[in-house]
Amino acid sequence: MKTFELKGEIRKDFGKKAARSYRSEGLIPCVVYGGHGAENVDFVIKQGDVRNLIYTPEVFLVNLDLGEKKMQAILKEVQFHPVKEQILHIDFLHVFEDKPVVIEIPVRLKGLAAGVKAGGKLSLDLRKLKVKGLAANLPEELVINVEKLVLGKSIQVGDLKFEGLELLNAKNAVVCRVQLTRAARGDAAAAAAATEIEDEESEESESSEE
Repeated sequence: MKTFELKGEIRKDFGKKAARSYRSEGLIPCVVYGGHGAENVDFVIKQGDVRNLIYTPEVFLVNLDLGEKKMQAILKEVQFHPVKEQILHIDFLHVFEDKPVVIEIPVRLKGLAAGVKAGGKLSLDLRKLKVKGLAANLPEELVINVEKLVLGKSIQVGDLKFEGLELLNAKNAVVCRVQLTRAARGDAAAAAAATEIEDEESEESESSEE
């Protein structure tokens, strides 16, 4: 998984007044939750330093540099202003090498589905899957080969398996599917009608010969 370098400063002042003061200076109040008995750490970062971390579909392991404290974390939650696009607060989760973490990872479909070749349309229902695993096993994306996916069929979470990862979504949740398009339905109906007419003409011809 890709990493993101982020520098911050340990927060010294607390409360709503202090938070407003930090934001007026272009800083974002943050907290990294320790977990597994470790302490939580409050800090602040510059607004501009997290744009490439927040406004992207990619998922990163964040290398936090807080001066004397250095740790690896993942993004947990971002709180935005209800009207403005300003980021009000960010929660991180401390990542330990020997402890599994839960995170959502983007899905990427690979290959041309057999159902698409037959006139269907491929749709991606779940753009991210929730997984549990060690940081070392977390990929940048979950690649799913759809070449054998035929018309009218789908791939569910229970059909998937990734080494070193546990999928936490419902097993019957549909990840992707190939649906019959309106044009394909029209072609199929036209073909069926043509076949029916040919059969009727064939029967009439046989009757006249008798």
